[in-house]
Amino acid sequence: MNKLTIIYPQAIEQTKVKIFEDIDRYLETKESLPSFEQYLADRGHYSEQIWINVWLNKVTNDISKNEKKQFLSEQGFEVQGIDRKLLNKLFRDEMRGYLPFDAMEWIREQFEGQKEKWENRYYDAKEDLYKREQLKKLEGQKVAIQTEIEDFAIGIMEEQYDFIYLYVRYFVAKQLAADIKNNVKFQSVDTFALEEKLVDQGAFNPSAYTTVGTFFEELTGDIHKTLHWGRSFYEYQTYFFVYEGLISDYLSELIPQNVLEQLPDDLKDDFFETFHEKLSASFVKGSITQSLYDVESYFIEDIQQEYLIDLLKLADVPFNEDIHREIFEKDYQEREIKQKAEAEEQKRKKEAEERMMQDIFGEEYDPSLRRNVRYVLHIGETNTGKTHHALEKMKEAGSGLYLAPLRLLALEVYDKLNAEGTPCSLKTGEEEKIVPDAQHISCTVEMFHEKDYYDVIVIDEAQMLTDKDRGFSWYKAITKANAREVHIIGSRNSRTMVQQLLGDADIEIHEYSRDTPLEVEKKEFNIKHVKKGDALICFSRRRVLETASRLQSDGHTVSMIYGSMPPETRKKQIEQFNAGKTKVIVATDAIGMGLNLPIRRVVFLENDKFDGTRRRLLTSQEVKQIAGRAGRKGIYDVGKVAFVSDIKKMRNLLLQEDEPVHTFAIAPTNSVFERFQRYYRDLGTFFELWDKFESPKGTKKASLSEEKSLYQLIAGTEIEARLSLMDLYGFLHLPFSKNEPVLTRQWEDKIYALIHGQDLPEPMLKERSLEELELSYKAIGLHLLFLYRLDQRTEAIYWERLREEVSDFVQDRLKTDIRKFVKKCKSCGKNLPWDHSFPTCDACHAAKYRRYRYGDEY
Repeated sequence: MNKLTIIYPQAIEQTKVKIFEDIDRYLETKESLPSFEQYLADRGHYSEQIWINVWLNKVTNDISKNEKKQFLSEQGFEVQGIDRKLLNKLFRDEMRGYLPFDAMEWIREQFEGQKEKWENRYYDAKEDLYKREQLKKLEGQKVAIQTEIEDFAIGIMEEQYDFIYLYVRYFVAKQLAADIKNNVKFQSVDTFALEEKLVDQGAFNPSAYTTVGTFFEELTGDIHKTLHWGRSFYEYQTYFFVYEGLISDYLSELIPQNVLEQLPDDLKDDFFETFHEKLSASFVKGSITQSLYDVESYFIEDIQQEYLIDLLKLADVPFNEDIHREIFEKDYQEREIKQKAEAEEQKRKKEAEERMMQDIFGEEYDPSLRRNVRYVLHIGETNTGKTHHALEKMKEAGSGLYLAPLRLLALEVYDKLNAEGTPCSLKTGEEEKIVPDAQHISCTVEMFHEKDYYDVIVIDEAQMLTDKDRGFSWYKAITKANAREVHIIGSRNSRTMVQQLLGDADIEIHEYSRDTPLEVEKKEFNIKHVKKGDALICFSRRRVLETASRLQSDGHTVSMIYGSMPPETRKKQIEQFNAGKTKVIVATDAIGMGLNLPIRRVVFLENDKFDGTRRRLLTSQEVKQIAGRAGRKGIYDVGKVAFVSDIKKMRNLLLQEDEPVHTFAIAPTNSVFERFQRYYRDLGTFFELWDKFESPKGTKKASLSEEKSLYQLIAGTEIEARLSLMDLYGFLHLPFSKNEPVLTRQWEDKIYALIHGQDLPEPMLKERSLEELELSYKAIGLHLLFLYRLDQRTEAIYWERLREEVSDFVQDRLKTDIRKFVKKCKSCGKNLPWDHSFPTCDACHAAKYRRYRYGDEY
């Protein structure tokens, strides 16, 4: 092995050096010269160990893993697949006997029979020891003097802080005057956004800054390196960093010289006697480095609090301690008066803002219930007939309103009531189907208007009150319902929250339990076990399509349901499953919201889901909501539930007692906007106030994040100038997929057309792929939202028909494109198992890990 041949002589030389070091350490401890034989008797046996240690450490560290394997293989060892620790142990064991170096023989060659050489070694070792001890003593004296200097300096810096600050203040004043006169102002940007070009805005305007600290936030135009959490970053430089360095350098010269001049003479004499040189400012600076660093931060902090205009005036006054002290004291007193006045003004503004906030938001979110409204709560598990009973009451009434969480459910109730002989109209933001003489309406909860009166209002899925983005729609419907009787349908854990919301109103409660029990299967599910009536649940559109593709390739007929699927397509998929045309349904958790299907068994293909922020385990309520779809009453005697893993954990979630929820979501109402407009007229200010508004106990504010992101597109434009605040917010609040850039661009184009009195631009329709068809469907939906908001109902009829055609195309594409959705490794393209949880295969993942863990050696 060539490497061993190279490092062997290196190890011998290293061993010789260490043996000489051992000899010197032995000799320097002896009061008189010991004989060479005495050394051999006392320490000779260690020389062999020195060689072994040096040799084994060198071969372990310097020989590569592959060379070690090759050597051991040649010795007859089986080394394939063994770990690094065992490999090193075997190799070290073999190296112990490899060409041993006779250290004892080498020592004898050096000193045996050479008395004079041994004596010289002894005296050299003793002399080296004496020198080290003298240096150590001198170092101790140096540390003692440094400690004295530091203690003295700390006292001076504390006692003379004000005096030193006058110098610093004058130094900074002159520098500030020069920078403001000679430099240019740049437009403010995120300091880390180096891709943005700095825009020169001309000369500085000193009156635009109150304190020096506000000026320090300006950009210099240079780039510098900074440390954040131990990592180096480059960013645009602000004047703070420039002045931090300038003040530090200035104080590092001023204070040490000042301390040196005031140090006692006896300390200076001690230094001279010890080191045979005069004490210098440089030595003082080195002695007080940490103290200097500490005090610099105080000076920088005090400078930033100064008024910029005061320092600019000071720059023209030549330094004189008495004059500058008088100016400083006068400026300080005036600043205290100004800051007190500013604090009082801030307090006044804060109190005025609090009064305004109370006026705007005030009692809005303490529900004021009408005493003549009777509330009926239908509380229970999924698939227990809650909605059926509430709808029967609504059908019996002279007029009724059904509020659904999903457009598909509104459509389902619309079809159901009309089929059963109760004329019912349909209203969602994207469509209207008006049935002549109908006194009943089925709509989505967002379409609720508190001024419309009905005999009976049915509010479905009340547990959605807790949803941070949509919950306020349920809050508004429940608290503002204008009816003789309001039926509220919710899960068990929503009961306490709804009762809290209704206060002391007239409430009748009906509790429902499943007639069809749920049974968790003991064996982990395998796709080979798929049977007729199964609903396979996963939590992404792609996983639904991949699973459906696998099932179809195995000869199963499959229906699919996922969130972005057009409701009409979803309805057809459900109808196929209900009619027995498809035997299996693959769905996301969209299946858990009010859809009644003849499902025999619900199978969870995943136990966790991505919630928009992170991947997390399903909650007990989510498991119950989805699993509850199994065992349709009247069709099956028992509902089956299966899991692919962690059956015990998931069963516990299913059986876990519901924890009551007490927090419901709130959002701006028309009344809030009306009161806001007494003070301001722009939505930017409204969003700021909404963020400041503290949500009442038991409530949580809607984030309005989607509305804010849309508002950023048109803030300060003619759109904001020409639309009323209420109209603008109405367009911001339209329910469409705001995370789709194509749709947000269409939204903006339509708003511009609206304010310019032009026809609304038609949506761009594409049909090259399933994804494009689904996006086209959403684009038409957005167009319909505008048409109905603008009361252009005739034109809306055309687009509703076109949307139905797109939905039909989606249905057709599902039959053909589903074959393309085979799960493949994104690295090598190899087909993956249907239930593989990761985007790469095991082999690619292992290779990536080895490269990351062990580097290029592999």
